[in-house]
Amino acid sequence: MEDADKKFPYRCLPLVIANQYGWEILSTHHVRASWDGTSGPEGLYVESLYGDGRPHCHSHFGEGVLTFQIPFLFKTPVGWNLMVRGPTNSPKDGIVALDGIIETDWAHSTFTMNWRFTRACTVEFALREPICLFFPIRRGVLEMFRGELRMLKADREFENKFREWSASRDRFLSGLEKGKPEVVAQGWQKDYMQTAKDKKPLAHPFANENVVDRARTGRS
Repeated sequence: MEDADKKFPYRCLPLVIANQYGWEILSTHHVRASWDGTSGPEGLYVESLYGDGRPHCHSHFGEGVLTFQIPFLFKTPVGWNLMVRGPTNSPKDGIVALDGIIETDWAHSTFTMNWRFTRACTVEFALREPICLFFPIRRGVLEMFRGELRMLKADREFENKFREWSASRDRFLSGLEKGKPEVVAQGWQKDYMQTAKDKKPLAHPFANENVVDRARTGRS
């Protein structure tokens, strides 16, 4: 996001919020792993290129799965699990993180973070590169919800707000396409950011000099 042209990704509030959701565990070694495409554990070769102490990843399960040892024992309040996965919005060529939910309110054992190769190849994890991300989730929360399909006209107030936004968006995009100076100067619409209307300062300044407001980078 930092390297993108004019830092445009920061204008996507859902992306910014998601990127801050959770805590990361970083690699303590620079490791290189090579998988030959076979199913046995011996088909995955792992070597440490740099780092102190014993390497923290190895081939254990086979099937092209690279296993990282997580040297922490997590404990959460009763009824709370940990969602464990790879770093958000950080795809890695040739390998993908596997998600897991750990019942850390009663478990007294550690867990491993596993990545699976998507093809026979070689990948590297740099020193201090995120290898795991976790955040708490309440057990049973999905069972509290039920999806319903409703017509938009069933809620007139909500429909009117949507129609107003949709028309405004169409006008804005049309203005950009036609190169209208006042629209180009505006840069982007910010109505989906709650603090845009009350002018409260936001945390991250944009590189675009035409943008006066700042992007909201989180919720309280």
